[in-house]
Amino acid sequence: MDPSKKHQPLKGILYFVIAIFLISVVDTICKFFTKDLHAIQIVWGYLIGINITLWIFFLLKGEKISKLVITDKLILQIIRPAFLICSISSLFFGLTYLPIAEATAIGFVAPLFITALSVPILKETVGIHRWCAVIIGFLGVLIIVRPGSEFWQLASLMPLLGAFFFALFQIMTRLLSSTENTYTTLFYTGLAGLGWSSLMVPFVWVPMLQIHFYVFFSIGIMGAIAHLCMISAFDKAEASFLAPYNYTKLLWVAVLGYLIFGDIPSLEMWIGAFIIVSAGFYVFSREKIKSG
Repeated sequence: MDPSKKHQPLKGILYFVIAIFLISVVDTICKFFTKDLHAIQIVWGYLIGINITLWIFFLLKGEKISKLVITDKLILQIIRPAFLICSISSLFFGLTYLPIAEATAIGFVAPLFITALSVPILKETVGIHRWCAVIIGFLGVLIIVRPGSEFWQLASLMPLLGAFFFALFQIMTRLLSSTENTYTTLFYTGLAGLGWSSLMVPFVWVPMLQIHFYVFFSIGIMGAIAHLCMISAFDKAEASFLAPYNYTKLLWVAVLGYLIFGDIPSLEMWIGAFIIVSAGFYVFSREKIKSG
């Protein structure tokens, strides 16, 4: 992306916050329907909706599929969405049993996983300051899940597993971003993601009602719009500038969780979330200093 284009930070923030809000709504809707469908089946339907929306978008924009499929890193383009599917499935499975705010807060450790995984995968050097932030961030997770309490269960670990897979997805994105067309990567994210979820869904399939198809299409539209808003946001402002606004998701899901499910986030959740977010901010600041 041409750096000269990134000079509209307020528009970038607006697009990014809209994307985060839409993702929060998708998560809330999916949590509501986990009582009817398995998390993997919801992810499968979600990807169907995303693909339909993206294909309509590409058609209206005049993007030719014959050009979108051209890539120098086909294997990576196919493998990368598998990590996204595992990440979303893990989160949705956690949402089946956990309050949405708590699950979201745990998932915020993804940037810390990225820091840790960048050493063996990207061969980056991580200093003592960022390692300390990673450790402190995971202490925040322990405060939320409270080992030994009734909240401590397998489901409470699923958002953490989802964050790990999302970190791998983001690292794969870094490996692609320098050479691949953005729409090509988005095309493969949707198509390969649907392929991976289609391999998994037969093992958890349950009969669906007509309303479920409406839900799939609705969340797919919102998910696709969220991705496109993020692309627009990154076109207006630097990723490092926008990254902290990802934490606005905690406010959205706290409100939606209360309005839809009557969930009131615990004091431990807010304390743990504050620690995780603070650690994430510190990692961002250290990376900015290093890149600067």
